Amino acid sequence: MRYSNLKRTLIGRPLKSTELGEQKLGILKALAILSSDALSSVAYGTEQILLVLATVSTVAFWYSIPIAIGVLVLLIALILSYRQIIYAYPHGGGAYIVSRSNLGENPGLIAGGSLLVDYILTVAVSISAGTDALTSAFPQLHQYKVLIACILVVFITILNLRGVTESASVLAYPVYLFVLALVILIGVGLWHMVSGQAPADLHTPIGTVVPGGITLFLLLRAFSSGCSALTGVEAISNAIPHFKEPAAKNAANTLVLMGFILAILFSGVTLLAYWYGIAPKAEETVVSQISTEVFGRNFLYYFIQGTTALILILAANTGFTAFPLLAVNLATDKYVPRMFLLRGDRLGYSNGIIILSIASILLIIAFRGETEQLIPLYAVGVFIPFTLSQSGMIVKWLREKPQGWLYKLIINLVGALITLTVLIIFFTTKFFQVWSVLIFLPIIVFLFHRIKRHYNVVANELEISLGNEDIKFDGNVVIVPVGSINKVVEQSLNYAQVIGDTIIAVYVAFDRESEKQMEEKWKEWKPNVRLVTLFTPYRSLINPISRFIDLADDKIEDNNRAMTVLIPQFITKKRWHDFLHNQSSIMLRLYLLYQKNVIVSTVPYRFKE
Repeated sequence: MRYSNLKRTLIGRPLKSTELGEQKLGILKALAILSSDALSSVAYGTEQILLVLATVSTVAFWYSIPIAIGVLVLLIALILSYRQIIYAYPHGGGAYIVSRSNLGENPGLIAGGSLLVDYILTVAVSISAGTDALTSAFPQLHQYKVLIACILVVFITILNLRGVTESASVLAYPVYLFVLALVILIGVGLWHMVSGQAPADLHTPIGTVVPGGITLFLLLRAFSSGCSALTGVEAISNAIPHFKEPAAKNAANTLVLMGFILAILFSGVTLLAYWYGIAPKAEETVVSQISTEVFGRNFLYYFIQGTTALILILAANTGFTAFPLLAVNLATDKYVPRMFLLRGDRLGYSNGIIILSIASILLIIAFRGETEQLIPLYAVGVFIPFTLSQSGMIVKWLREKPQGWLYKLIINLVGALITLTVLIIFFTTKFFQVWSVLIFLPIIVFLFHRIKRHYNVVANELEISLGNEDIKFDGNVVIVPVGSINKVVEQSLNYAQVIGDTIIAVYVAFDRESEKQMEEKWKEWKPNVRLVTLFTPYRSLINPISRFIDLADDKIEDNNRAMTVLIPQFITKKRWHDFLHNQSSIMLRLYLLYQKNVIVSTVPYRFKE
């Protein structure tokens, strides 16, 4: 009871499945929840360019301007490309679906695996960067930044468990306040430039020769670092199911709006950093230094730092939104555990949210909250699916040749060439920072294949033909929760008939269609065993089954008769397979163990694999 009360306090009341439509997002809320990652990268994108140029000399800082122009060209190409992906695949899935449909299974899994890891990095990088912004304003907190980051991840997790619309409502304010704060900063900074309040001698003139020269390799490295400002662009194409109808049109408009705002903010911050001669510092961010130059340490400075810290922290929400949806697509195709398919009390995919939270906290602790160490992995994890998705769209247009296909082909071809170039630059210039991608991506793809193979083998072994003969036995009242018709259920029913004379199979349906289908199949398979279907709009097994047990217990007049709940359980041969099965049965058994007048028993089905 205490757990239920705490859960309701933190997460809120359970929502019915029929309320799913109310959890859809309009453009303004979607911009807040899905663009916060991309917009927040403005806070560190310019800084990453300057960090590379600083290894040569402050004289080289003028190169940040042409590098920023190159990043903007890439942004335009990505916006146009992903806009086409949204209309071509209006049910979402992004790079994973596009790559798998057009390039094949393994390219799709590489894209999907890259994005899963990247969304974990999204949370870790965003929270770490937000903590850096916070400790820039309050240096005395710097020693506690890992602890602060972990607490913030827990806060974002609870926020997302409360539901999409509620988290979007909370996110909208800091996102738009951040945009307002940066617009004010850029506007006032530009005014100081044109009015002469910001002297022109603070920076090196464009075209100044760098003493000792500057190599193409270093410029390419700086450009690849600046491309970190483009992370999060793909999130909207993954999350189309979250949009109100017409979903594809609303998603495309949100993508364009996000691209426009991102271009303005990134350009403005880069120009001001150049004009004021800002050099990156370990203890203070570039945005903080610009704000100090423009406003001094007054209210506006703390307003900008506060909103920057907020959006960097809440930018993690992009990962919390996109990761569960991508996991759903992978789970539907049997590449990740089926538990990712289950919606929680608030209609969100709670298991995906919780797994993402745990992985992000472990990553923050492992890297000690150092954003600079995470960003290269973060960026390269985005450009792999960028390249694969553009290549997949090229194949799609060449194969299908719809109306206007040549124009669409050119857009995706340009996008593919640019993103592939950036990817090559990443591996060439930052190999020692991103080499681990070449190790963990093949491992992830291998695990995907192993999980799918396991599910296919299980499905084949558990498949059962309808119309088997039934044998009746005497016994007590036995309730058997069932989820489908397979050999595990058959074995449990056979055992139930040994120990009971009243056998009741109980099926919990989350929608009327599955309830009807189960009743029809059961009549054909086990017409002599009573099936009770319990419909619940809240996607919970425990509550409806426990209520039915209470009802059945009241109808038993003979106190000497026992009621047994017989829970089918699948026993795997390999320990790691346990993670792929039995989550619902374990939770149900734990709950029923503490109920009176109920004998809880497990019927194991041992798999031969």
